[in-house]
Amino acid sequence: MVEFQASVTDLVSEEPRPGLRPLRHSKSGKSLTQSLWLNNNVLNDLKDFSQVVSQLLEYPQNLAWIDLSFNDLTSIDPVLTTFFNLSVIYLHGNSIHRLGEVNKLAVLPRLRSLTLHGNPMEEEKGYRHYVLCTLPRITTLDFSGVTKADRTTAEVWKRMNIKPKKAKIKQNAL
Repeated sequence: MVEFQASVTDLVSEEPRPGLRPLRHSKSGKSLTQSLWLNNNVLNDLKDFSQVVSQLLEYPQNLAWIDLSFNDLTSIDPVLTTFFNLSVIYLHGNSIHRLGEVNKLAVLPRLRSLTLHGNPMEEEKGYRHYVLCTLPRITTLDFSGVTKADRTTAEVWKRMNIKPKKAKIKQNAL
């Protein structure tokens, strides 16, 4: 856990806050953890995130939990999609406006829990339905379990609100 960082690169020189359990380290000095808690900072982008995670974690490819809540992020950085083992992403309390930002997370096969509440996107009509349609494998959204009724309602909402993409016909094909 790191306190009040403006840039991801600041994390390298920051000492983690103590947690409930002592943080274990490898022989090389890197952390043996699968989670990063970067909440309550003033991060406005994730520039150099991959490089920093590689410097901090012994096994960055095993990153499963990232808490980026209560920062100043305005978008969902595509760098998050490079961590295929992410199952929990906290992004609540940021400044993400566009609901379409959620689309980026659809490539994460293990994503099960996501928080986005407290972002301006939450005010968009159909917010919860859109997220559930875009990320059908999640089981928890904004700390609330996803029910069968939620999924059914989201599917109905999708049929009524999202136009299917039309197949493009090549002009030179004839």
